[in-house]
Order: sequence, then structure tokens, then C-alpha cells
Amino acid sequence: MSDTRSRFEVVVVGAGPAGLAAAAAAAECGRRTLVLDATPWLGGQIWRGREAKGGPGSAKRWLARLQAAGAAVARQTTVVASPGPGVLLAESPEGPREIEWEKLILTIGARELFLPFPGWTLPGVVGIGGLQVLVKGGWPLAGKRIVIAGSGPLLFAAAAEYRAAGADVVLIAEQADLARLVRFGLSLPRLAPGKILQAAQYQAALLGVPYRTGCWAVSAQGADRLEGVTLRSARRTWTERCDVLATGFGFLPNLELPRLLGCRTENGAAVVDDRQESSQAGIFIAGEPTGIGGEGRALVEGLIAGFAAAGRPERAGRLWRKRRRALAFSRAMDRAFALRDEVRDLASPETPICRCEDVPRRDLEKYGGWRAAKLHTRCGMGPCQGRICGGAVEKLFGWDAASNRPPVFPVSIGTLREPDPRPSGASD
Repeated sequence: MSDTRSRFEVVVVGAGPAGLAAAAAAAECGRRTLVLDATPWLGGQIWRGREAKGGPGSAKRWLARLQAAGAAVARQTTVVASPGPGVLLAESPEGPREIEWEKLILTIGARELFLPFPGWTLPGVVGIGGLQVLVKGGWPLAGKRIVIAGSGPLLFAAAAEYRAAGADVVLIAEQADLARLVRFGLSLPRLAPGKILQAAQYQAALLGVPYRTGCWAVSAQGADRLEGVTLRSARRTWTERCDVLATGFGFLPNLELPRLLGCRTENGAAVVDDRQESSQAGIFIAGEPTGIGGEGRALVEGLIAGFAAAGRPERAGRLWRKRRRALAFSRAMDRAFALRDEVRDLASPETPICRCEDVPRRDLEKYGGWRAAKLHTRCGMGPCQGRICGGAVEKLFGWDAASNRPPVFPVSIGTLREPDPRPSGASD
């Protein structure tokens, strides 16, 4: 689509599972619908590559449903600002676009949470999800010794994927205690019976790989690149030789755009009602921005938001029971993988907290909040705009790293122009 200004009844920002479901639901109800995403593919990070490969499973079904529904699609299109009510400013390969909407659905996913520790900036230390992306892109892992350390169900999924790519998975270290994980496992038949088969498949794929609970990485060693990682449990501290350390402690909802649009957030998530509508009338939010819950929760919330935005609340209401089960599973997962105090406070005074601006912990401890730290140290003012260190300072110091200033992502100067005052369809 090349028009610099366009109008749709329903605009969906984000083409992961929640976005595909929302766009399909709205378009099936006859609404002129646009789904846009910053990536060249549809499916988000969780279904990355499935569109081109035509892979099996839910990704294939939802991609086909979206196509059948007839929603318009804009790839490589990043929303960076809102120049006026009911208008989004986006950057695309063709240049800036202004998109007018009657109803807006935000399904913008989440990002990995990284907790700093000595050596975490060494080459070879990567995010668990980030390494999955590299593997899907063809990065060679065959023969590499990999330690996986962090928290959450992603550890198993990632380990299976790394092993299938030929990696030698040395160890999976889960910071949560065994007792909490057992309670979580016992709740699966009631909350998410489909996850039992999935867990069994991962166990089969990872046969022989040590899995340690109540265990976490405390430091990474190496001169010019990673050579080993020191781990700690209740019983001992030891070092494992490895070529790659994949680490991550779950996810943080992406809230930049909801906050820019004035949507209320609470406890690190967007606040929505039964129809997934935010505090701003006409703006709906679904998937990870409302709380981390995985594919199942994202899909059902996306459907509810899509039907509600299309003016079909009765169809949305039929899905509330299914959403309640998904929310119960999310709460159980949050309890099981809650961060222990030890992993929140691993950074030494010399450990860089802001990787972009190379700001160590000692330079931040003298300030009482995020704004003062940014003004004096440039923490959070590098290329990632605080998307990595923001979560870290929240866990380390309890600072609220929220920002509502446009543009919400780095953007070319040419995109930042005055909005076109002419109504849609006007011509010279």
C-alpha cells in the first residue's frame, strides 16, 4: 500500500497471534480492516518464519483465516507517533504514512527481560529469544556448547530448538524452586491440559540434558568473548565452560504506544475491560501488553478485541469463559516463575546497566529516580531508548522507566513532519 494517508474502520497494530486474531475477527464482521507490523513477515516473533515455510499448526490456520477475511496488510510499517486524535503516524519503506482509524487495536507484544550480572555484555552472552531468532535466520549453532539460564517455559522451548540446530546444550538453569514448579505442573490438567503434551515433547527432545531448579548464573567469564559461566544453587557454586550463554527472565509488555495514546497502565500492564477496551474510548488492547500469557491468551484476547471493535459484543462475550481459563493459567505461571531476590541484585558496582551508553551501576545508585539518572548519566538515551535497561532499573531500584514522548521508536527525520491538514481523499 503506497498511499501516504488512508482511513480504516479498524486498525490493528502488531501482527503476532493476537493481532492476526483481532484483524481476522474485525474483517469477518465486514469492517474495513488494516493490520500493520514493523517486520516483513506476519506472525510476530513466536511464529517467525511460519508464513514463508507454510508450517503446520495454529500459525498456518490463523494466517489462512486472515487472508480469507480480506483484511489489508502493511508490512515493515512502524507506528512512531499520533499527530492527532484518531491518527497514527507510521514509517514504511515507501516513506511516512498517516493512518486514520475509527477503532484501534494494539497487539504490540512484549520484549525479553534481562537482569544485569558481571560479564553480561561479553560477546557470546545473548537473550534466549534473541538466539532463537538468530537460529531461525540460519546462524550456525552446530557443535557449540550452550548454557541456558533464566526463568520461564521459554527455557525448554528454546533448548529444544537449539539442540535441533546441532548445539550441545550443557545445562538448563531455572531460577525458580522445584516446589513452585511442581505445584505449577499439577495445575496443568485443570488450567491448560494441552501444555502437558507439549511439555512431554520437550522432555523427549531434551533427553540427557541436565535441568537444575533453584539455579542461576552469577557471572560470565572471558577475555574478548565468553569462555564460561559461573552458576549458583542452594548447595554449590561452580563454573561451566561454554561458547554461548542464553539468558532471560521472562518478558515485559510493550507499553510505549498505549502510554503515548493516554491508555492507563497498572503494575506494568495495560488496563482493559471485559471487551479488551482501554481507558481511552475506541482503543482496544490484547495479548502481551495486558499481561504475559502466551499464545493461547493472546489469541482469545485478540478475538474478543476484534469482535468488540467491529460492534459485535455478543460474539466477544461468548469467549469470556475461555479467556478466564487463560488468565488463570497466566496467574499460575506468574507465581511459579516469580523472580527470587538473588537474581535481581547480581550486578556489581562496575557492571554496566545501560549497554548503549555504558553506564555502570555505581553511577546510577546516587540518583532517586529514572528521570534524574537519565539527565545526569544518559542511561536509557541510547539507540534502544531504554528498552533493555528500563526493565533492569525497574527490578534493581524500583524505578518507573515509563516514557510517553514521541517518537516511540527511532525514526528518520523525514517522517517527522507536520500532519497533512487535508481530509482523506482530497487532491490538488
